[in-house]
Amino acid sequence: MKVKKIFIASDHAGYNLKENIKKSLIKKNKKIMDLGPKNSNSVDYPDYAHLLSKKIKKDNIGILICGSGIGMSMVANRHRNVRAALCHSSKSAFLSRKHNNANVITLGARLTTKKVALKYIDKFINTSFEGGRHLRRIKKI
Repeated sequence: MKVKKIFIASDHAGYNLKENIKKSLIKKNKKIMDLGPKNSNSVDYPDYAHLLSKKIKKDNIGILICGSGIGMSMVANRHRNVRAALCHSSKSAFLSRKHNNANVITLGARLTTKKVALKYIDKFINTSFEGGRHLRRIKKI
């Protein structure tokens, strides 16, 4: 799948990491849509996870960031069209796309650095779904 647009959102804990990721992706000429928040004032993560999840279509992906990544993942996965993966390594980012056709990556700003997060995102964006036996399994979700 060729990614057309990348949506990104966070809560207050993920705000600084979101801003750094956004800047890095823009430098790589990626089409990115920042859904907020606009500052690091306290916000409720479900609001932003729902907002982003409603934007996910066939050829779009999302990046959600909160303190641990867990809350964003839980909310996003309540949406029928979303397969959100909380990633803690390049391998988990790779496998979430290759085997699970994940379309949203969630990250914990309190658990990862900008440099590491960018590695995960790069792996996530540049990995294609393998299909085959994995498609059969995804259809059961």
